[in-house]
Amino acid sequence: MTSHPTLTLGLPSGSLMEATLALFARAGYCISGSQRSYRPAVDDPELKIRLLRAQEISRYIENGHLDAGITGRDWIAENGSDIEEVEELPFSKATANPTRWVLVVPENSPIRHPTDLEGKRVATEAVGLTRKFFSGHGVKAHVEFSWGATEVKVPELVDAIVDVTETGSSLRANKLRIVATLMESFPVLAANRETLADPWKSGKLRRLALLLKGALNARDLVGLKMNLPKAHLEKLLADLPALRNPTVSPLAQAGWVAVETIIEGKVVREIIPKLKDLGAEGIIEYPLNKVVY
Repeated sequence: MTSHPTLTLGLPSGSLMEATLALFARAGYCISGSQRSYRPAVDDPELKIRLLRAQEISRYIENGHLDAGITGRDWIAENGSDIEEVEELPFSKATANPTRWVLVVPENSPIRHPTDLEGKRVATEAVGLTRKFFSGHGVKAHVEFSWGATEVKVPELVDAIVDVTETGSSLRANKLRIVATLMESFPVLAANRETLADPWKSGKLRRLALLLKGALNARDLVGLKMNLPKAHLEKLLADLPALRNPTVSPLAQAGWVAVETIIEGKVVREIIPKLKDLGAEGIIEYPLNKVVY
């Protein structure tokens, strides 16, 4: 049996797991068994997947237990990990927006600025980031580690918290107010420096990065193709600037062309009726898994 060289990749468990596995599926990788094991199966014999908390992944990359992994830029900073970022991957649990680490107080708190927390208690999971933030403002606050459910600790247990949010809905539901933003963060594909010095592993990782980025590029796009009388082509392109840089090919039927392009999915419902009005026929909309620029 021929053995394959392998790349050991850490992926985040927890809240980001579902979105990460969906991204890999669009990139062409089927990962199964993720609900039962930290060693799920993947349909690429050159990959080994390990599911770990995002908070830990950068440390395991740095010490060589993982060749590479996907984790938040925030956790790399929190851990002070000396690893190499290969590709930023702008996705999150619910949206395409970055997550934010924010300083939060109750809605009715008199605290309006970080300096108002001099000598007061702040709970957070990101102790390093928070201490650095207060140090930058010349504030000596008592920063303590929180094991979770941080938002319920104010005001009874602490004066403020530093927590991560994507949409802010949980904070609003708990009647909390943002005082300041410490950091915005997207997931990144990061690697051990020795991994990048290995030609095979580096090449494998960069091919993986290309496919993941292509899957993200395609996230809000669809393909659109149609047949059109050639005489109407100039008007179609003038009236519908969203159809930029289309591919235009002659058809066997004289005087007709095939037009194909990629557009944002959200504008299709507006464009298709206009295409019909301009004489287009056989209009087909199709999903895209990857767009590689």
